[in-house]
Amino acid sequence: MAYDEGLAERIRERLGVDPDVTEKRMFGGLAFLHRGNMAVGVSGDDLMVRVGPDNTDAALARPGTRVFDMTGRPMRGWILVAGSSLTDDKVLGEWIDEGHTFAASLPPK
Repeated sequence: MAYDEGLAERIRERLGVDPDVTEKRMFGGLAFLHRGNMAVGVSGDDLMVRVGPDNTDAALARPGTRVFDMTGRPMRGWILVAGSSLTDDKVLGEWIDEGHTFAASLPPK
């Protein structure tokens, strides 16, 4: 599956030059990892966000979100945000910050 390179570039711009952030091809898209833990990624036109199990329900109540389900089983702690909901840089930035904050709270891999 191809991924939205424009969305990936917007994520790069938001994350800046953080030396703890790396990029890796995953799930048929592109993932951004903080010290080896996935924070956000791009799958097709959608944004994958790692929000953590305790924040999943609140995240799914926000516009344009759905359960992240790559294997036929929902992955608690992960959501997808529709690309059509990310046209506003402020909204995209909030999602990136949320995923980055959660990944940064985990021990390095």
